[in-house]
Amino acid sequence: MDRLLSAIERRSERYLTRRKQIKEYNKGKKRTIGSEILSWLDALVFAVFWVIIINQFLFQFFLIPSPSMVSTLNVGDRVAVIKNAYGTELYPAGPKIASDKRRVERDDIITFYNPEYDSKGPVFDIFSQIVFMGTLSLVNIDKNPDGSVAERLYVKRAVGFPGDVIKFENGNVMIRLNGEGEFIKEEVFRDENGLSRGPHRDVNMDDYIWLRAYGNLLAYDERGILNSAPTYLKRAYAQIDQNSNISDFYEVEHQRALSATKLEPMNMEERSILNSYENGIYVPEDHVLPLGDNRDNSRDGRYFGPVSESDINGKVVLRFWPLSDFSILSDK
Repeated sequence: MDRLLSAIERRSERYLTRRKQIKEYNKGKKRTIGSEILSWLDALVFAVFWVIIINQFLFQFFLIPSPSMVSTLNVGDRVAVIKNAYGTELYPAGPKIASDKRRVERDDIITFYNPEYDSKGPVFDIFSQIVFMGTLSLVNIDKNPDGSVAERLYVKRAVGFPGDVIKFENGNVMIRLNGEGEFIKEEVFRDENGLSRGPHRDVNMDDYIWLRAYGNLLAYDERGILNSAPTYLKRAYAQIDQNSNISDFYEVEHQRALSATKLEPMNMEERSILNSYENGIYVPEDHVLPLGDNRDNSRDGRYFGPVSESDINGKVVLRFWPLSDFSILSDK
């Protein structure tokens, strides 16, 4: 890292010396519109270069694009991300150096590369990240087919760590720590260890009556036997509140797999899917399970699993916009 920074420093000195020489040479010459434009372009390129260097190796501004961290972080908030907190990326999404002793700690708010991101090729991925950084996160040219902004990076809270098993009961997180035999409710675990109370739920728990019924009915519908589904499931699903949204797709899929296994007990694929829900998510070595604080509206590790620490590229430490919500996030 020292060698890299020294190289950057040497190149910057040569560049500044050259600019000074050119400025001295042009001091007595008559300035034209063309020369003024070139001068401004030169200054702009130099400024953007240093913005990119700072964003890549030191810190980056980031715009919160989704409600997954509400109300710790709200849609439209701007935050500062320390880029070398867990090692230094050589280039966007590239390998990290000096990361062995800089590990993610439980409850850190982290940025990481979206495991479900649909890559448009390495050249575009890197170029779009450079544009994003060079414009202080104001311009994102990476779009989905429907025109919406593609989320190349996610912001979540680090919840599960190597050796832990995380499972969900009606959307509530249960944690079995590495080496422990019993699961503990996340709220109890947080209180006992002085962790953040940012994670929360707002969903009406009565909705789980029809959510579970909906998941079970899906299994019947997939097999073309919906008319044969038990009456109690249809009655439970009829309790749906028309103003409610399906907030917990994880539980819906859990119930679908449960019913599918009962309907086809010898279907090993369905049995395997069910086991993943029943037994919970195991976090392997050098991985972290990230979850959104807004547990009822977050696309997170429940769906794509643990993420490698090598894909974690920063730590969110500060919210600076809006000014009324300015806050240090280490205790959030």
